[in-house]
Amino acid sequence: MVKGNALGDYLRSRREQVRPTDVGLVAGSRRRVAGLRREELALLAGISSDYYLRLEQGRDKNPSAQVLDALARVLQLDIKGTEYLHQLAGQTGTRWEQGDLEEVADGLDELIDQFPMPAIVANRYQDVLAANAVAQALAPAFRPGENFLKWRLLDPAAREFFVDWDDATDIAVSGLREVAGSTPDDPRLRRMIDELSSASERFRELWARADVGYRPGVTHVRHPVVGEMRLRRNRLHVPHSGGQHLIIFRAEPGSDSAAALDALRAM
Repeated sequence: MVKGNALGDYLRSRREQVRPTDVGLVAGSRRRVAGLRREELALLAGISSDYYLRLEQGRDKNPSAQVLDALARVLQLDIKGTEYLHQLAGQTGTRWEQGDLEEVADGLDELIDQFPMPAIVANRYQDVLAANAVAQALAPAFRPGENFLKWRLLDPAAREFFVDWDDATDIAVSGLREVAGSTPDDPRLRRMIDELSSASERFRELWARADVGYRPGVTHVRHPVVGEMRLRRNRLHVPHSGGQHLIIFRAEPGSDSAAALDALRAM
């Protein structure tokens, strides 16, 4: 991500994914790009091509809400993507207090120790700050000090652990992009994105797709001791914590997955 041009990067990534036929244009046999041209997007959004070029190149960073909504409409963004676009365009200088991102907020480490289900506290970089015992028994990625996104993308063990590894990586990268929208100029976040882009083809693919937002749902895992489990995941944001959040996994009561979690707690 180019410093100071998160808005332009996102616009370009999304523009390249909209097919001309999606917005009523005829692609033509001589077309060289799969997505929309800048001029086409500008025309459909009702703005000048020169103004749109300035937005994408980072020479203008203060579009109006009306312009952003028009761009979101043409880019076919959902509500999360539209909110993310507005976040990127509304950033002012933010100070990064590293200590606030590495210390667990509000005694949450003690709180999750009382949870019967796996629970972790992570910061906006997806570093694990705290995890209860059953979460640490569930996966090595959930031990304090680990970065569960890097583990998920780079460790071969993750491909064995997640029955649907493609879905698991998609969720994690989309969640990171959501966080990046509120902190686009964070130097550590930029370094992390560069590092993962160099190390992981899967990350490059997902980052270029520019999907935004963590999705609750069911994670299907294969534990080496207790076997397969289907665990419903939820993420809860911690206010005024620099992007810290809780991730909780639970099984349906009476299910085989619940029995497997009971066995995991007893280990």
